[in-house]
This record gives sequence, structure tokens and C-alpha cells, in this order.
Amino acid sequence: MSDLVTGDAVVLGLRPARLPSRALAILLDLLVYVAGYLLISVGLVLATASMDGAARAAVSVASFVLILVGVPIAVETLSHGRSLGKLACGLRVVRDDGGPIRFRHALVRGAFGVFELLMTFGSVACIASLSSERGRRLGDVFAGTLVIRERVPGARVMPVPPPPPWLAGRFGGLDLSAVPDGLWLAIRQYLTRMNQLDPQVGASMAARLADDLVARTGAPPPVGVPAAAFLMAVVHERQSRDAARAFRPQPPAPGAAPVAYGQQPTPVVMPAVVAPAAPVIVPVAAPVAPVPVPVEPPKATGFAPPA
Repeated sequence: MSDLVTGDAVVLGLRPARLPSRALAILLDLLVYVAGYLLISVGLVLATASMDGAARAAVSVASFVLILVGVPIAVETLSHGRSLGKLACGLRVVRDDGGPIRFRHALVRGAFGVFELLMTFGSVACIASLSSERGRRLGDVFAGTLVIRERVPGARVMPVPPPPPWLAGRFGGLDLSAVPDGLWLAIRQYLTRMNQLDPQVGASMAARLADDLVARTGAPPPVGVPAAAFLMAVVHERQSRDAARAFRPQPPAPGAAPVAYGQQPTPVVMPAVVAPAAPVIVPVAAPVAPVPVPVEPPKATGFAPPA
């Protein structure tokens, strides 16, 4: 794997293509280009039969340069480094920083390819690729490019062996919150490959990992338990806790009744909110002015008042 560093100080783990895969991809490309060149050459010979020898030679040279030089440059530019042969072999041309190539990169590679691949029948390219740490030919060196492998087989994940039955559930009270992820990864890698190690080396590695795990958990080391079995049991306990946390049922919402499997939940009917009634305005009559009543003077009766 090649550790390429980008301008943002990011390390790219790319797998450079080696000579066999690159040679197969170039061979497939050359077969396609040469077949197309022969077919077009036959057509041009028939079309230029009435021309003189100089004209036919000029047309032949132009077709050679166009098909065997121009077409590969155009294909790599338009496909961003994936020609037909590279696509079949799972390869791709990228820049030194891991980005896609442009026309100038494909042009430099194509120009050097005429000398490396066509004129010397690939011998110069083979020597340069074998001499390079990342398998680059001269065209890649001067263009600032690299051929990488895109289809990388995935690594097979080996399961962690189960602990002995007499240790199941024994370490349920351990506090595993202080154990870092790096230590878990080292323990998992050891458990998946301990059968491939030398017994003495594997026992020393298990003891060292068990000591680190005991120091992180703060619990005393178990008496009479082998280090490898202790690691298996603790990893199994962590996996059980993770599984229980992941598949723990969610608590129902407040006020929601439990629903049995296969039944539709009863919709919750919210009480209707009644808008307050508008105040009733009673019309008040305007005050009426009092009407003056005429007062008549008393009438005389003929009797004198008593003295």
C-alpha cells in the first residue's frame, strides 16, 4: 500500500498496480487499438488508391498517430484514467495526490508511451516499472501520475471464538467504560489469529493484553482463569452489552397504551378546543329628557280659612 499525502496533510492508502496487471491492461488496449488501426488502414488504402505514393504515406502516418497515439490520450482524458484494458483489470490512472488526471497528464503519458511501449516493445517500461517502488514507468514519473488498483478484495472478518461455558456471565459486573477502542481492537485481532501463532508467543501476548485489560477495568485478575479464556469472556460480555443496548425496546410515549403484536394502535383522540364565545352586547337606550307637566293654579271654593 502506498501512503500518499495530499495538500491537506491527509494520508491516502492507495494500492499501486504492479507489472503483471499493468502489462495485461496494456496488452488488451493494444489489441483493441491495433485492430481498429488495421481496419481503418484497409479502408484508407482502398480510398486513396488513386493518389500518389507521397499522399498515401502521409495518410498512413496520420492514421497511425491519430489511432495509436491520439485515441489513447483521448480515452484516458475522457474516462479519467480508465481505458478498456484498465477497466477490465480493475486499474485506474490518478495523480500523485490521488485526484483524477487531466489532458496534460494523459498527453505526457501518451507521448512517452510511444517510446516506451511501441518503439521498444515495452522493454523500457518494464525496466522502469520494476525499478520504481510504486511500479511507475517513465510516462508516470514525468506526468506525475500513478496507476492504482481499484478492485481490492475485501478482508475476511474472522469471528471471535466463544468463551468456555463455565465463564459465561461471570464478568457481568466489570466496568468496561475505561477500556479504549485500540485495546479492544488488539484483543480482537489476537483472538481471531491466536491459532496461527506460536504457542509460547501467543501465551505471552495473551498475558500482556490481559494485564492491560485488568488495569483498565480496576478489578483484580481472576484466579485460575487462563489469559486467553479471560479475554474471550470479556469480549463476549462487551458484545452482549452492545447487543442488548442496540435491541432494547423503546419506551412507549406518555399516555399511550401498549399495543399487542398484529393489532393496529388505537388513535388518540385529542379533546376539542372550544373557542371562547364572543361577548353579547345589549343595546342600551339613550336617556329620555323629562317632559315638563303644566301646573294649574288652585281654584277658589268660597270658604274662608279659619282665623
